[in-house]
Amino acid sequence: MHSILQWIAAFYESTVFVYGSVLLVIYALLALLSYMAIRVFLQKETYTDYSDLLSSDLAPGISVLAPAYNEGLSIIMNVQSLLTLNYPVFEIILVNDGSTDNSMEQLIKEFELVRVDFAYNPKIRTKPINNIYRSTNTAFSKLTVIDKVNGKSKADAVNAGINVASFDYFVCTDVDCILDKDALLKLIKPVMDEQSKRVIATGATLRIANSCVIDKGVIIQMKPPRNLIARFQEMEYVRAFILGKMGWSFINCVPNVSGGLGLFDKEIAIKAGGYDPLSFGEDMELMVRMCRYACDNQIKYAIRYIPTTLCWTEGPANIKVLKAQRTRWARGLAQLMYAHFKMCFNPRYGRMGMITFPYNFFFELLAPLIELSGILYYIFLIVTGGVNYQYAILLLLFVYSYSIMITTIAILWDQIAFRHYKSWKEVLFLCSTALFEFVLYHPLVVIFSLRGYYYFLTGKKHSWGNMQRQGFAQVKQ
Repeated sequence: MHSILQWIAAFYESTVFVYGSVLLVIYALLALLSYMAIRVFLQKETYTDYSDLLSSDLAPGISVLAPAYNEGLSIIMNVQSLLTLNYPVFEIILVNDGSTDNSMEQLIKEFELVRVDFAYNPKIRTKPINNIYRSTNTAFSKLTVIDKVNGKSKADAVNAGINVASFDYFVCTDVDCILDKDALLKLIKPVMDEQSKRVIATGATLRIANSCVIDKGVIIQMKPPRNLIARFQEMEYVRAFILGKMGWSFINCVPNVSGGLGLFDKEIAIKAGGYDPLSFGEDMELMVRMCRYACDNQIKYAIRYIPTTLCWTEGPANIKVLKAQRTRWARGLAQLMYAHFKMCFNPRYGRMGMITFPYNFFFELLAPLIELSGILYYIFLIVTGGVNYQYAILLLLFVYSYSIMITTIAILWDQIAFRHYKSWKEVLFLCSTALFEFVLYHPLVVIFSLRGYYYFLTGKKHSWGNMQRQGFAQVKQ
């Protein structure tokens, strides 16, 4: 019995060592690839004149879809922000997904909306549409508002928007997001630049808007969040987008385009079935099915990411809301892996099947489970007196230092390249947050992820609920 336990311990330790080493190498490679991708982007930007695209007759039309559920606290400001986008041909389609607050009343009054007859021909099945509204004021001629029965998911609301969309490309965002005025110009550029592949989606860096200076739906000055929970997320987003997704973009292996801001090829999205209303990770699930459709139909495709921050969102400012968000994300990931697992290591699906999907399975889905097993194993070693404390402390310090280094590199590289923050004091303030992530924030994310897996396995009911927005502080006039 003792020899069996020794064999199990040796196998576990060697497996975890290999797993951890591979993960550290992947992070290092992503940092290098990100550096190369951002350098290429900055070189191209030097010679890019967006005014040419703004005045071009060849610029494709874009439908901006913004689902909303009980967003009355900030809905008017955010719709105003969307209407200020700088692009030659676009429309704003706001989908009120059965809100129970006064969101619809506010929209009708502020934007002078009236019901219109609309030839609604749904290509994707959704919950019923109650009414479609447009404004009697020409200043709001680009705005269409859909009022529908609550579909209990963001996916159902966005699908309704896709059914109404007029143009070949759509941008999916959240109504609580604030977009850069040139977001559409910059998102469509990779589509127009690519010659050898069909760009089916593009994304850009997403940041936390908490504590930013905002005036009438426009970001005036970026600041790191004062709230600690929100600041952890700002740090996490910079690392995920600047280091992670830019690295994956360089080798055309982007795992997903964020639901906060992404541009999609409408034809491919519809043929792939649109968003899955039963999915808890609808943005990643759509991306997988679009890639799957492209591979099944021999379409050479690309997914592009750009490092410029084009979207700001209000992040959860307390543990309760963060728990709900991360539980849903983890449940969505588990759901996705289960539904599409046959793509894993399947050469038919190209890089998605051979690189992206295996990475998400081993280093995203399994990571919280492996961390939990590691904690339990350490407890077992402590109880049985089998801990080499000198080795354990050195290993812990190495992992801690490496995580801080990776995060700091991402934050500094972002600041050097784009100068989002006015002072280096703010940058150092954000970097210092990484010192506490390992002991304060990361354990919470792991716990909430495990909670999401539990909900997936038990089939616990969950719906698209109110995320308890606090609203954005405005510039005092």
